[in-house]
This record gives sequence, structure tokens and C-alpha cells, in this order.
Amino acid sequence: MSEGKLLWSPSEKIVQESELERYRHYVNSKYAVSANDYKELWQWSIDNKEIFWNDLIDWFGLVYEGDRNSVLVGKKMPNYNWFPNVNLNFAENLTRYAEDSKIAIISVEESGLKKSYTWKELLTLAANIQLQFDDWGLQPGDRVCGVLPNAYETSAAFLAAAASGLIWSCCSPDFGIESIIDRFEQISPKVYLYVDSYNYGGKVFDLHDKNQQLIAKLKSVSNALNLSSGIPKNNDLGICIEQLNSSNTGLTYKRVNFSSPLWVLYSSGTTGAPKAITHSHGGVLLELNKYHAFHNDVKKDELFFWYTTTGWMMWNFLHGAWLRGAAILIYDGSPAYPEVDFLWKLAAETKVNHFGTSAPYILANKKADIDPKANYDLSNLRSIGSTGSPLPPEGFDYVYEKIKDDIWLTSMSGGTDVCTAFVGGCIVRPVYEGEIQCRALGCALYCLDEDGNKLENEEGEMVITEPMPCMPIYFWNDEEKVRYNESYFEMYDGLWRHGDWIRITQDDGVVIYGRSDATLNKQGIRIGTSEIYRSLDHIQEIVDSLIVNIEKKDGDHFMPLFVMLKEGIILDDILKKRIKSQLRSDYSPRHVPDEIIQVADIPYTLSGKKMETPIKKILMGRPVEKCVNADTMRNPTSINYFVEFAKEIN
Repeated sequence: MSEGKLLWSPSEKIVQESELERYRHYVNSKYAVSANDYKELWQWSIDNKEIFWNDLIDWFGLVYEGDRNSVLVGKKMPNYNWFPNVNLNFAENLTRYAEDSKIAIISVEESGLKKSYTWKELLTLAANIQLQFDDWGLQPGDRVCGVLPNAYETSAAFLAAAASGLIWSCCSPDFGIESIIDRFEQISPKVYLYVDSYNYGGKVFDLHDKNQQLIAKLKSVSNALNLSSGIPKNNDLGICIEQLNSSNTGLTYKRVNFSSPLWVLYSSGTTGAPKAITHSHGGVLLELNKYHAFHNDVKKDELFFWYTTTGWMMWNFLHGAWLRGAAILIYDGSPAYPEVDFLWKLAAETKVNHFGTSAPYILANKKADIDPKANYDLSNLRSIGSTGSPLPPEGFDYVYEKIKDDIWLTSMSGGTDVCTAFVGGCIVRPVYEGEIQCRALGCALYCLDEDGNKLENEEGEMVITEPMPCMPIYFWNDEEKVRYNESYFEMYDGLWRHGDWIRITQDDGVVIYGRSDATLNKQGIRIGTSEIYRSLDHIQEIVDSLIVNIEKKDGDHFMPLFVMLKEGIILDDILKKRIKSQLRSDYSPRHVPDEIIQVADIPYTLSGKKMETPIKKILMGRPVEKCVNADTMRNPTSINYFVEFAKEIN
């Protein structure tokens, strides 16, 4: 039994109609095994990883060419290669359920504009964009980057790029210029995609100057395409979609090797520039099929929604619902405009079946005492997904008390590193308060102590012990995999340490307590500390700084910034305002700390590393002696302030 309160159990009908249950029976029959429940099926999937991943190609009827005799070359992470003799295309498989008259996308803008687009409309626009890419002489492996909203045109451009074997990379328009340059400059894109403006929080933000600066700074860019709908206001930077040639041939697909790069996502930049995380056509294809089928239970003709921007991996994940024959709802704007409960209103109006959001959004609704159950018809809603940061027990309770009492709540966690979830939903299992339901199929995830020993029902590091196809093929400009190894394999040789602090419960659920490393997690969005420090370098009064994010038990977050100032300088309101303005301008509002505090010194190790993680642990109330070894510190007395400050906030 779980220690958490039982909140939901699947009916026998739900279980029997689920893709997951059908797959369990299929495995038992085909391979003569006795997987009697989900845990036994999970165990089979990791004990027989090559059979499992190979078999999914048949189960999902994926389109490919080549032979599958060689499934996995190399055994030790990260030196391995999946399906070296298979060629395929992600976009070809993503659109295989397309029918001309069926709805592919329902697009909603903050301005109130709502429009449905058929597959014929979507693929026609994608084909026209593809023709333009061809006219520009782009070849498979060339990079296409964009600063784009979550709009129909963006989805079409992505399909055009992926179908052509080009490599996609995107930031949302609210990213600061330096943040965008930090990312795109690494991959030397040839094409820049953009729009004139975007709406957020009831305001219109003009992007002409930003686009002008970005095109000038991205020296590798030779062509630009304006994806603004209608007649663009500013057409002096490139051509617009109104000028595209029409295609009568439809979208064409170039099959590439299973491990060919599909898109580049970016880490938060905790150490140095954000890592350019590169995923493969085949790895993403297998993983998103698996997750949407077995862990989201998405069915044909359903409507799948996840609130996201194009700068978050959930935008990429959202489009995976097409693999199940579903339509997707995309929304561009503030989730809380004009009212906090706007997304629930939208879900009711569009009859959403699967509603995805972040833990902070659920908690914001709770704090505002929003009652969607009383105000909206959510009878079509089958599941609510939550990710971005751990959903606390209070969030679970709120969903069942105020949103829908018979809903399947699927808290999940994974990230940009794999563009999926390692742990998440399991429709054949009950939902318990505060617990993620399961470890995903094919994911050999365990809780380890510092010495690499497995822990049962104790807190420790989240570690994946076997390779998965969705793991990055490499980081861009990291040919020797130096940063790759440092990011995941430095603590445990050959084992992927994800940086989450977890506990696997006695009933095989998972509880995540927050980050075990220094990555910041503000409002569900991960932020690299190095971005903060680079921005603060522009403030001459600051000698040094340290920032951490504290995850509280009630789901709240506290992100204090500690600054060491030049001698004689006092931290006043004017300087605080300048610091906040600098961070907002260089990066985003999410980079602005909750509090700015002046300190006499910043703690460092003898090797010269800022002690972000130890300070975070101290401020979370853990015993100092378990967080810090004074003998390894360059300035041990600097810790005293943080010890006292921890007493104030705990």
C-alpha cells in the first residue's frame, strides 16, 4: 500500500481499453512471459531492452527502410548507437494518420482569435515552406532556427524542416537577445524564421528591432522568412509566407539514418553556455510513440493540449500526439490572461481530452481559489498532466476537489535532455496523493546513494542505468563528448545521473523533492545559474554573486540572489531595480530573483567552484555538516551568513 491518500482508480473498462493493457497481453503472448502487472512489464522492458525497443517499431507500424538485425551497438553509456542500419524520417511518421479534411491543429491566440486547420491546410503550407528551403539550396543536416510563437505557421515550418532532413531549433519571442545568441550561435544556422510581434499579458511586443539585431549577429544566417500571418508590417528582413510559391506535389520526406539529428534543444546553462542538446529522428520517434500511447493513453481523434512556449521541450512533445492520430490544441499567450482560469475555459470550449500544464499553474489556481468544476463543463477531459516542477500533495488534492473528481492526474518528470518523461502516468494504476505513478517502460531508473547503491523507499539520486534511444546523440560542438560526460556520467561511471532528488515508494511510485544540483527551477522553467552571472557582469557595483532556488514542501519556490558589492557600496532600492532590469532585459522575467541580499563573501571550494548546491541544501534546512566540508573550502567563514539565514527562512 502507498503512504499517500488514494485519489483515483481506473475502472476495469478503462484498463481493458488502454493501449498499455493491450500491449501487456501482446508481450505475454508473443514472448511467452508472465508479466501480470505493470511492474513486471516494466521489469521485462528493461531486462530485454533491445527486444523492447525493436518490437515497438512493429507495434506502432512505423515507416522505415533498412534492416533491424543490429539494434544496439555498444553497451556502456554514452558510447552506443541505436539501429545503425535503419533509415526513416520523423515527420513522415508524424503525419502518417493525416487525412485531408481532418483537423490537425486548433490554434488560439491571446487576442481571442481561434481557428481550426485541416491536415490539408497544414501540409500544404509545410510543402510551400519546404520548396523555399529547396530554393535556398538547403541540404540535410543544415540548421534552421526560429524566434517564434506557438502558432500554426511554426508547426508547419517545423514539419517542412524535419521532412527535408534539416535540423530544427527554436526559441520563444520572450527570450532576451543574449539568451538567443548564446543558443543559436553554437549551431551556425543558415535560415532565420521570425514574426513581427507577439502578444502576452494583454500587451503587444514588437519584434522588429530584436529580429534586426539577431540577423545581424548570427553571421551564418543567409536567408530569413517572416511567418507572420496576413501581410507583415515589417518585410525588410527577408521574404514572407505570402511570397512563397505554391506546391502541388505535397510534402516530400527524405529518409535519414535513425541517429541523424532532428532538432537541437538547449540546457539551462548552469555551467557555461547552454548545452546544445541534439536529438535523433529515430530516438524521438520511438520515445514519443511509447509515451503518448502507454503513459498518456492518447487515442485517435482525441484533442491533446499542453500549455507551452516554443522555447520549452513540451512544445516538441506536444506534437507527438499526432503519432496517435489525435489533433493538438496550441495556445500562444499568458496562461492567466485575462483571468487565472482562462485555460480551463479554453479546455471546456474546445472539448479537450488531455490537458497539460505545469505544477506552478495548478498551484496558482489553488491560491486564487479557482473552481473550474463549478464554472466549466469539463466532461470531455480524461487526463490532466503536470510537469516542470514537482506537484506537491496539496496540488493533487486541489485537482480532485476543484477541477474534476474522476480525472486521471499524470504528474510526470523528465526534461530537455530527453524530450520526454522518465517517470509519469500509468493508466492501469491508482493515483496516490503526492506520487508520480510509475517509472516509464524502457527506462531503467533507480534511486542511488552517493556510493552507487540502490535505495528502497529512501531519498537519493535519480539515476538511469541503461541506454534509451531518446538520450541525446551528442551536444553540438562537443565531438569528444567531454561536456556530455560531465553532464550525466561524472558522478557514476557509465550511469546517467539526472540531477533530481527522489524516492521510489514501497508501491513503486516516485516522489521527486527537487533538484539535487544547482539548476534553478523558476515557475517550472529551468534556468542556468551561468546566465544570471553573465548578466550581472554588466553591473559594475557587483564583485561576485550566487543564486539558488529553494523548493518548498508546499510547492512554492524561493529564488534569492546573494551579491557581494564593491567596498563602500550599499545595496539600495535603486541598485536592486537596476539588477532586476538587467536580468529581465538580457534574459527573461523568470530570471529575476525573488529577493536580492547583500553578503560580505561568496563561498568557494579550493578548486574555485561556487558552492551553489551546498548553499541550496543549507537553505533547505539540511544539517550543515552534511552539506559542507570546511577543509575543502577556500573561505570557510563565508558559510556563516547562510547558516544564520537558513534559520530565518525555515
